[in-house]
Amino acid sequence: MEVVVTGRHCEVSDRFREHVSEKLSRLEKHDHRIMRVQVEVGLEKNPRQHDRSTKVELTAFSKGPVIRAEAAAEDKMGALDLALDKMQAQMRRAADRRRVHKGRNAHVGVGEALASLPEVDDAPADDEAVVERKVGPITVTGDGPLVVREKSHSAVAMTLDQALYEMELVGHDFYLFVDKESERPSVVYRRRGYDYGVISLEVD
Repeated sequence: MEVVVTGRHCEVSDRFREHVSEKLSRLEKHDHRIMRVQVEVGLEKNPRQHDRSTKVELTAFSKGPVIRAEAAAEDKMGALDLALDKMQAQMRRAADRRRVHKGRNAHVGVGEALASLPEVDDAPADDEAVVERKVGPITVTGDGPLVVREKSHSAVAMTLDQALYEMELVGHDFYLFVDKESERPSVVYRRRGYDYGVISLEVD
């Protein structure tokens, strides 16, 4: 496994490079297909961020999907340990999911996926005035907080197994993808333990 260490706004000593290589060698026990790990060390010059002044980003390249993890701490050693812990946790979840899900290709229907969700009564009380306001292109009813953030990603059609694997690698509780078999936009999400749900859109 090749380890490449670069510094952004800071110098990286040979001793730290050796320390990084020794630490990252433990990743191979989680994924023996890793070929190269890119390590970027960055320094934040803002004095208010002294406790998170050093940021370490790890990017692992293997025969499978690319895995990324990052963390910030007061020094390089602390940030490296935190980022390494995150990457190992992602690899363990992906490995556990592959073992549990192997041979199980059952899809969860939309009705079953939504059955466990509590019902919400959105009707306002008689004495409550409904306030509408504009937030960008969206009309918001009520005074609750709203965060608007728009992202667009290119998509490659994949199977459910591939989507679950990708979800575990990024460490999220859901993953948006295009189903290779149905060609529908779909979301796979984690329910409890190793249970997963799938929601698909029927495009007219």
